[in-house]
Amino acid sequence: MATYDDPRILRAIAHPTRNRVLHELSAAGSLRAADVAQRTGIPANQASFHLRQLAKYGLVEVDPDAGRDKRDRVWRLTDDDITISPRDMVQQPGGEAAYTVFQRSSVAWGHHLVDEAFKVPPETEDDPAKRYVSESSLRLTSDEAVQLQQELTQVVARYRETGRQPSGEERDLYSVYQIVQPMPDLAGEVDPEAAT
Repeated sequence: MATYDDPRILRAIAHPTRNRVLHELSAAGSLRAADVAQRTGIPANQASFHLRQLAKYGLVEVDPDAGRDKRDRVWRLTDDDITISPRDMVQQPGGEAAYTVFQRSSVAWGHHLVDEAFKVPPETEDDPAKRYVSESSLRLTSDEAVQLQQELTQVVARYRETGRQPSGEERDLYSVYQIVQPMPDLAGEVDPEAAT
């Protein structure tokens, strides 16, 4: 797991197209620019540009073993799990502004995912795997919360690896959005203990 504190990296991944390219590479393992273009619906020259930009910040690299020959450029993530250190990030020059942009972009994406998940499916959609929303409340110690996060990460990594293997079936790109955090106060409500 790579942890980043360079504000330029946040600007790179806050861009919606680059973020989608990262998601595609994470799910596939390695892709050519033409594959990225086909999966994202952007022109191949734009896919190449975004891949080079991500490589400039050390997020992706050429996978030398995946190409057919030395001219065949196949890209992969440098690390499957990109982690941002907000505290270290905001202490860098320009870090607070970059983190604000990244945070807004991430919140907007989170809202979009939730909105999509809660849409009433069309009558033609009868596949229960298309949308799944679950929320659970657990009483945990700090150590148990860390263990839960680690176990969820392992499950996702296992399915990511499965999805990278060839199969005879068509696979769609799914978003798995997880938040494990202490339960926040009610929105708009005053914490009674803070008021005393």
